[in-house]
Amino acid sequence: MPAQAPPLQPAASLVLDGLGASIRQRRKALRVSATTAAEAAGMSRVTLHRIERGEPSVTMGAYANAMAALGVQLRIVDAPLGPAPITGTEPATPAPPIRLADYPQLRQLAWHLPGVAELTPQEALGLYERNWRHVDQAAVSAHERALIDQLVATLGRGQLLV
Repeated sequence: MPAQAPPLQPAASLVLDGLGASIRQRRKALRVSATTAAEAAGMSRVTLHRIERGEPSVTMGAYANAMAALGVQLRIVDAPLGPAPITGTEPATPAPPIRLADYPQLRQLAWHLPGVAELTPQEALGLYERNWRHVDQAAVSAHERALIDQLVATLGRGQLLV
């Protein structure tokens, strides 16, 4: 019989709820079924549903596998001690979407996203990183190579994680 989950602080419970909701939202946005996502993460569908509900008794390894299967990264950020400083009055402009039709290798990597014509730069970099072994590097055009280099420089911290 599995061990009982330890009691949680209310703030920790909210974090797990948010993390689970984010994982579920990402899976839905990718139009991936729970069964397919669970298989890709190496877990049962029931465990994936427990993760999406933010249950504390699921191991961090299982959470990490689910996030990796969906192209999500977990980063630790220090919580602000006070109100956030005002840096400017204008919101940051979002990066323009990347059209799949313009990048043949990326289009092949996105085969599992029917009806999707554009990706965010984060989604495109995630596809390249997770599926680099399927990229025909000899067939990558100069235009697509420039996109990969730009994504790595701006989002990948200078290194393609393959």
